[in-house]
Amino acid sequence: MVDAPHILIVDDEASVREMLSILLRREGYAVEDAPGGDRAVRLLEEGNRYDLVITDLAMDRGNGLRVLEQVKIRDPHCPVILITAFGTTDSAVEAMKKGAFDYINKPFNVDEFKLVVRQALEHRQLVRENIDLRARVRGEKHITDLVGQSEAIREIAALCEKIADSPASVLITGESGTGKEVVARAIHHAASSRRGPFVPVNCGALPEPLMESELFGHVKGAFTGAAGDKAGLVKSADGGTLFLDEIGELTLSLQVKLLRVIQEKTVRRVGGEKEDPVDVRFVCATNADLAREVEEGRFRTDLYYRLNVISIHIPPLRDRMEDLKPLINALLPAIAADNRSAVRGIHPEAMRPLLTHHYPGNVRELKNILERATAIASGDLVTIRDLPPFLQNGGQAANGHGGPRIPPEGIDLDETLRSVEEQYIRAALDTTGGVQAAAAKLLGISVRSLRYRLKLEKESSTDEEC
Repeated sequence: MVDAPHILIVDDEASVREMLSILLRREGYAVEDAPGGDRAVRLLEEGNRYDLVITDLAMDRGNGLRVLEQVKIRDPHCPVILITAFGTTDSAVEAMKKGAFDYINKPFNVDEFKLVVRQALEHRQLVRENIDLRARVRGEKHITDLVGQSEAIREIAALCEKIADSPASVLITGESGTGKEVVARAIHHAASSRRGPFVPVNCGALPEPLMESELFGHVKGAFTGAAGDKAGLVKSADGGTLFLDEIGELTLSLQVKLLRVIQEKTVRRVGGEKEDPVDVRFVCATNADLAREVEEGRFRTDLYYRLNVISIHIPPLRDRMEDLKPLINALLPAIAADNRSAVRGIHPEAMRPLLTHHYPGNVRELKNILERATAIASGDLVTIRDLPPFLQNGGQAANGHGGPRIPPEGIDLDETLRSVEEQYIRAALDTTGGVQAAAAKLLGISVRSLRYRLKLEKESSTDEEC
């Protein structure tokens, strides 16, 4: 039996919530409602997930745009329908640019409303089926997901094949954007013995008060807002692989609980008394020096050795430049298809700076550059004009060695790095409309790390003014 789609209605008018709830329940949907945006955000922060969110745009207690942003942070594929009053259509159109599925003007036609809801849920189902299909295709491709011809990538691919069916934990290290999750997925899909799901978790993006509940689940009434039982991500990965990205962001108390899960192969939900058996392969990743974290008391020694049974280090892209062209050739068609772009190749004039750029953001930066280029290209070839300005001007290839050019008078390295970091942070915040969690994800760092850097930036600015 298939569960009914779960819909959240957000409106500060009780009569509207009641009317829509009755209407949707008659259609066979499971419905929950929130009397304003603030309550809706709390429901999302508590780990509740929905197949569709319907929200009023203008409310006294938290507007619909904030609800939209919070939904997309936690589930980018969840459709959001906005209900707008007369005069707010421009805002609704702006919200659609930020990812809303559709908007409906008040007063609305009931049949039109039901049609839009049905279309949104069908879209959600199609996205899920597409994700499942891609996962099966990846399963058939196995280790060929690892693109590159460098010796480092060939060695990583060979190691992934060898360890695929082993139950041993794996620790993947490397700079942000090098492709740690790609390696983790390759290991999972190459395994013939693991038929369960691949469950990725960004430990740095989980709100600290909800980390334990998200990972291990909870029972009804375990805390305020725990309206029902929740399995948790560890249990969700039963029979498969749990990928814990940014593992160093886990608090010491959660490290103890995770260690118990690994040792005992059982998990206890928050507020529960029963230990549920789990068969999970743990693959973790970090861009931090965990050995140093252990020395400084921020990461448990016993957990470190439990996770670091098999270690894989991914070198930065600048150290394996021979992988650039294979990566570009592999990424471009998929990115062009996602952007519905007619691009089928790259002009030689544009390819030169792409092949000599230093890529401090690694493969993630390369993908962002290609996404930008395919989005704005006017023909079937990416030209030099479609690249970011710093690549049009020669980028970091001016010294002929694929690195930055240093002027004869020298540079202030600390100030230069601080300035570059500030530019990337500001660009990420602009891209995400100021949503720090989304910006941190773009930058490949934790929310806490982003806030710390913003604090330093603010302090530095204050010192300069003084």
